[in-house]
Amino acid sequence: MPERRYILAIDQGTTRTKSIIFDEDGNIVGEGYSKVETIYPRPGWVEQRPKDLLQSILDSTRQALKTGGIDPSKIEAIGMANQGETVIVWDSETGDPVYNAISWQCRRTAPLCEKLKKLGIEDKIREKTGLIIDPYFSATKIKWILDNVEEAKRKLKQGRLLCGTSDVWLLWKLTEGEIFVTDYTTASRTMLLNIHKLSWDQEILDILEIPSEILPDLQPNSKVVGHTSRKILGEEIPISGLIVDQQGALFGQTCFNPGMVKCTYGTGCFILMNTGEKPVLSKHGLLTTVAWKLNGDANYALDGGIFIAGAAIEWLKRIGLIRDAAETEKLARSIKDTGDLFFIPAFAGLAAPYWDPYARGTIVGITGGTGREHIVRALLEAIAFRVHDVVSCMEIDSGYKIKTLRVDGGMVANRFLMEFQADILGIPIEVPKVSETTSLGVAYLAGLATRVWRDLKEIAENWEVREVYKPRLPEERRRVLLERWREAVKRSLKWSRV
Repeated sequence: MPERRYILAIDQGTTRTKSIIFDEDGNIVGEGYSKVETIYPRPGWVEQRPKDLLQSILDSTRQALKTGGIDPSKIEAIGMANQGETVIVWDSETGDPVYNAISWQCRRTAPLCEKLKKLGIEDKIREKTGLIIDPYFSATKIKWILDNVEEAKRKLKQGRLLCGTSDVWLLWKLTEGEIFVTDYTTASRTMLLNIHKLSWDQEILDILEIPSEILPDLQPNSKVVGHTSRKILGEEIPISGLIVDQQGALFGQTCFNPGMVKCTYGTGCFILMNTGEKPVLSKHGLLTTVAWKLNGDANYALDGGIFIAGAAIEWLKRIGLIRDAAETEKLARSIKDTGDLFFIPAFAGLAAPYWDPYARGTIVGITGGTGREHIVRALLEAIAFRVHDVVSCMEIDSGYKIKTLRVDGGMVANRFLMEFQADILGIPIEVPKVSETTSLGVAYLAGLATRVWRDLKEIAENWEVREVYKPRLPEERRRVLLERWREAVKRSLKWSRV
């Protein structure tokens, strides 16, 4: 009987790193988890310590090997998913960062983005990169470090500076400087990649005064790009799957056909639609991004990001309204509705399709009878409303009628949220058997490169549904709720500029 083949999938996220070992049938055989601290030095500023990200990978990987009872020598390959737009800049000789990692959530570059918009280059940026000018993306974070961190200025003059999204530095460290790479999907989140030519765009680099030589090489999502240092895990293991977290979930949900859509409910909410081999430029505030690039042409996706979802549940805990996330479902079901209360969780501005960095969290409709249960239910409903904002725009831009939504992420465990999501979208919600879809997606990519799996057809046959939520809300009630939601959103827009 042949030996089982195992893939280690590392999902390095915003609040935690999860390492999962899959067998060749896509079953989980070992897993580990490590929390990551987030720093808020000023209002709107969000950072993380690079060393914490690296340590979380090492800790969670060792846990996964231990719980699975698997020796590192049995790991066929490693795949790693990353946060996306988070940026790290470092000294190429020492490997030491010159500044903390600037998170994708950070809004410090909003004034710089306003200056760029005044240059009249918004349409050019959108056409080339598929993105809009916004602090969300990596480009202005890199420029901020180059302009404001003295050590970065010195190292750049000395020819010792390297930069990239967080995955680039983590791969550098895991391989002890063997590789300086990122993948096409992660690069498409920087606002520096020309998604048509699949190369760094020199014109944009010149505008932002970012030298091309400090940026990483670009690689497909499924390819052996290097090996872990023996000092790290005790073995030189091939690294053969790289992808940004949300595209990893799209791949893990086997959304391989144009028009298929997934939504991940995590710190934020992220909805992606596969649009095939041609990029679709949105006219309704969505982003165009690279879904993945395997051997041939790239696949593209429409992307709608929602900054705040699970992060708002953490806020409820922090201010003492709830003890834990599980309590939100019980509170939401304790009342028949919110009493016309609406909660806009714009803690870090509003992303797609509004793109207003100055929007702020707002609760509309408070009365003397409002209790914590109304606020909690309104927040859960708000997450579903925000997903509807994005999905409705996707249908218009793509021309596809969305028949079902495949969902994943921690908040999928909240049955009230899933029921309301089906109601407000008016379509079935499908929960997969394997909920860790980002990890599964990057495992599939790593395994494709090492022939653990033959092709996409074999992978698609592995996908199984665990539960389906069907809509039950009357159409007229749905219409009224959406109308009131849109009215409430208007109250939150441009608030911090007033």
